Amino acid sequence: MAPLQEMDVTAEALVVILHGVGGRGAHLAALADMIGAGLPGLAFALPDAPARYDWDDTGRQWFSVAEITAENRPERLVAARASFDRVLDRAITEQGFAGRLNRVALVGFSQGAIMALDAVMGGRWPVAGLACLSGRCVLPGPVLAPATPVMLSHGLEDPVIPAADAVRAADHLAGLGKPVDLHLWTGLGHWFDARVAEVTAGFLRRTLTPAPQS
Repeated sequence: MAPLQEMDVTAEALVVILHGVGGRGAHLAALADMIGAGLPGLAFALPDAPARYDWDDTGRQWFSVAEITAENRPERLVAARASFDRVLDRAITEQGFAGRLNRVALVGFSQGAIMALDAVMGGRWPVAGLACLSGRCVLPGPVLAPATPVMLSHGLEDPVIPAADAVRAADHLAGLGKPVDLHLWTGLGHWFDARVAEVTAGFLRRTLTPAPQS
């Protein structure tokens, strides 16, 4: 596993960015830079997924997508929960935010978004906020972390995960009374751009800004 960024002892909040299948945390450094440009006081962690990518020794994955289907995807996600939790716990602890999940937000891309949404919905990680970029909800069910707001962002030209999956996830969350924002983008495929970074930064600003003292 690649080393995480050094601890920023002055940081007021932590954003953990979780990469997609075949990627590495460092591949999303540009996203961290775009988000952090207007948000001083944030620390970023970009951990690598624990498993080697099926088709490339340089990439990582949260779970295998070899011969994956809609039917076997849920069981692979469930099997990956423990290793995902270990990576996330290490990232948060090494940045000095253990026990302070109210000052932590997750930003997941693709498979990283799938894992993060499952972790929040299942109540394992009741963080301050979750931004899912180009992801989907694999296991719809009850939300056990009802206070965590969720933002979904998806390109309408995504050839990997259809934007309709984000719409279904938003409808499911809203139907359960979950705070959710949905952003759909024309001219965008399975990635992010300046528009995505801007709305993600705004979401993080809202979720990580401490409430005023009365």
